[in-house]
Amino acid sequence: MTVAADSVTSLVQSVDWLTIAPPTITAVVALIVLVADLFVPERRKPLLGAVAIAGLVAALITLVPLRKGNRATFCLTTDADACSYTADHFTLVIQLLVLGGALLTALLSLHDTRKKLPAGEFWFLLLSSAAGAALLPASRDLATLVVALEVASLPAFALVGLRRGDRLSSEAALKFFLSSVAATAVMLLGVSFVYATTGTLHLTQIAADLDKVPGQLDTLAKAGVALTLVGFAFKTAAVPFHFWVPDTYVGAPLPIAAYLSVVGKAVGFSGLILVTVIAFPGYANVWGPAIAVLAGLTMTAGNVAALRQSATRAWSAVRLLAWSSVAQAGYLLVPIAAAAYSSDDQIGATVAYALMYAVVNLGAFAVAALVARTHPLNRISDYRGLYSTRPLTALAMGFFLLCLAGLPPGIIGLFAKVTVFSSAVDAGLGWLAVIMGVNVVIALFYYLQWTAILFRAPAGAEESADEAQPARKRAPAAVTVAIVLTAAVGVVLSGYPQLVLRVAASSLF
Repeated sequence: MTVAADSVTSLVQSVDWLTIAPPTITAVVALIVLVADLFVPERRKPLLGAVAIAGLVAALITLVPLRKGNRATFCLTTDADACSYTADHFTLVIQLLVLGGALLTALLSLHDTRKKLPAGEFWFLLLSSAAGAALLPASRDLATLVVALEVASLPAFALVGLRRGDRLSSEAALKFFLSSVAATAVMLLGVSFVYATTGTLHLTQIAADLDKVPGQLDTLAKAGVALTLVGFAFKTAAVPFHFWVPDTYVGAPLPIAAYLSVVGKAVGFSGLILVTVIAFPGYANVWGPAIAVLAGLTMTAGNVAALRQSATRAWSAVRLLAWSSVAQAGYLLVPIAAAAYSSDDQIGATVAYALMYAVVNLGAFAVAALVARTHPLNRISDYRGLYSTRPLTALAMGFFLLCLAGLPPGIIGLFAKVTVFSSAVDAGLGWLAVIMGVNVVIALFYYLQWTAILFRAPAGAEESADEAQPARKRAPAAVTVAIVLTAAVGVVLSGYPQLVLRVAASSLF
């Protein structure tokens, strides 16, 4: 009996609570908000937003003691190197991006949750999604990876459709849901194929076992690798899994569109990096060329569609940012493809670019949320003369757009693009570097066109009634804080671009 008891005890995995603190704190605060919503009176609902923000700040603080990136937990007792949760440098950087993005989204949402959105449901869903997004980069087995992906995604469907009685919001949520479910089903089929050929779910063990797959199972293994990538390709909005993006961003509340453009992409790219670089390095000849082609198609499709946006079309500003995010996804895919031809260190370029993109894109959406208060249709033409009414906001928006374009004074955007371009060249993907160069030139046109509109003289008195609304309204304090924070971080990174280069050159795993 003693021997039996000892054998059972030996199977119990130890838990390092500090290591799992960031997603755990976020999930616990989500439950606290959900329960508190039942008892807090309506006039006190704004307190729920304060609790949610405090929870996200606490989760961010717990990243500090983990900064060495050498902790893991939920490891197999029979193999200490096979762990389900690892807090390495890659994990910590992505968790910083995810939780920071969720915090800025929360700041942008404070005003809307007081008037337009149900506060309790909103904060619970946002924190739940953020918890899943923070768990995903630390996941080192396919089961945890899939669970984290769905925990991040399912609340996002509800957040998109949370505006009750809004046809666009409901339609966007349905389109997002159906597309995502189909992609997840395909991914689960691929995961089952991988498990059938290797007999394990841990990424490191899969990498070792795929090298020893019998010849008769090789086709099944390749099919599993390809199908597993489909689910993550959808989350990254890579072509041809990108059609849901513009309608979803337009139908969603603007803070949630910002959240999807940054945190949603971080989730997709984290999963894509983990399965390709850690689990499937032996099949780089399968996923490397496929991702390289996807990168070229994605950046081209996104930029061409953004170029075609009419400045006077309803919600054209949001649509342009949506198509721009598709194009940016193409750039982010380049270093992942390069890793198949050279080394895993190329992944640092994707992470560095993602950090730059997250900061400036959230800032652009923050300005869009501010402009939408006086111009609900949020057309690009509505930004004409913004400098004359809100000079600091116009300067911030111009800076964000120049960063996305990769032009000075947005030095951070320029350096991030150079790191991605260099990764393609170093990997021998000259044709992809050429495509990227052409797309960067295409993108300059619509980014500079929007920037120029900010500083033009305001339109005359013959404007439509919608455009003739008062040009100046007091900006919500939280939105102002979000714009100031993103602009400040962007300026600091532009002043010290070596920080980006350090991330791009460091070994994250």
